[in-house]
Amino acid sequence: MPHLDVTRLRLPTGPRADLALAGVVLVLAGVAEGQRLGPDWNASTSVVASWLVALTVCTALPLRRRHPVAVGWFTVLGTGLYHLLSTIDGPLVVIPVAALYGLAAHGRIQAAVAMAAVMVIGLGAGVAAGTGDVNGTAVFMLTGWLVAVVALGGMRHGRVAHAEEEARLRATRERLRIARELHDVIGHNMSMIHVQASSALHRLQKDPAQAQEALTAIKQGSKEGLRELRATLGVLRQVDEEAPTAPSPGLSTIEDLVSSAARAGVAVRIERSGAPCVLPAAVDLAAYRIVQESLTNAVSHSGAEHVVVRLHHSDRALTLNVQDDGKGAPPAGHGAGSGIAGMRERALALGGTLDAGPDSAGGFVVRARLPF
Repeated sequence: MPHLDVTRLRLPTGPRADLALAGVVLVLAGVAEGQRLGPDWNASTSVVASWLVALTVCTALPLRRRHPVAVGWFTVLGTGLYHLLSTIDGPLVVIPVAALYGLAAHGRIQAAVAMAAVMVIGLGAGVAAGTGDVNGTAVFMLTGWLVAVVALGGMRHGRVAHAEEEARLRATRERLRIARELHDVIGHNMSMIHVQASSALHRLQKDPAQAQEALTAIKQGSKEGLRELRATLGVLRQVDEEAPTAPSPGLSTIEDLVSSAARAGVAVRIERSGAPCVLPAAVDLAAYRIVQESLTNAVSHSGAEHVVVRLHHSDRALTLNVQDDGKGAPPAGHGAGSGIAGMRERALALGGTLDAGPDSAGGFVVRARLPF
């Protein structure tokens, strides 16, 4: 005996769901109208007209996705005409109810409320005229159903709109994250290359040996920059492409930043305090990028010769202090980029803080606290 896997059964959705609903309602309406046939199964003009109206209304439902408002009004008015022709309170009212839900679910609340009001008023007029099975109880029940349907449709629209807004916010945050990564990677290496290239041009005629040393540093810096750029762009790769396998940078590779700054003529000293521990990946990456950007600013804008990087490990946070002996931040509009803003965003994303500005003792200082 074949086994029926109920987990594979799926209700129809989209246009197929509209067709299925229209077919079921049409069959039920035909059965209901069959009660009006005489003993010899002779159909009166009223029965034939009611059947044709029901057929037309059901046929219109699958078109509601293209013309929601027009189909909504057509089904409402058609169902009203059906109840005027027929003496049976048939199931055709399900069709305009489905159309109203679709309107409300797509944010057309005013149109749905207007159609619901017309249905209630029309049904109330039918009760006053004494048409068949329709009575005050039917009016009350229909009113409750319509209110519930419009409310559910409005809730559905609200949930969908909220989900779309969340998706947009996630996409925006991801773009900002990628922009920060690209800025830190490209900005640091390009700043080092710019300094070394200027040095090589200056010393090319006077001291070819030092110029060659600067060009060697440019080669090494560009190679390192390309490696980090490829790793950063890996997040944009397609699923079926091979992702980069290099680990994310962290404080364990901070000596590379020291060496890069040294090649640009800036002496960097690292001071550690507290009890070193294994940092969470997000904190480790943020700390590395903050130190990287601070050194980039010291090399490119501050004109510093010495930089001190202080790292303090506590039980709940990592405290960073990067201080140089340069002339401070670049003047506004003079090459000032988004580096400090990017560093502050990294700290805030972890629930931490970051302050940057001229130090009272001279130079420029960046202070950050990154909680675990």
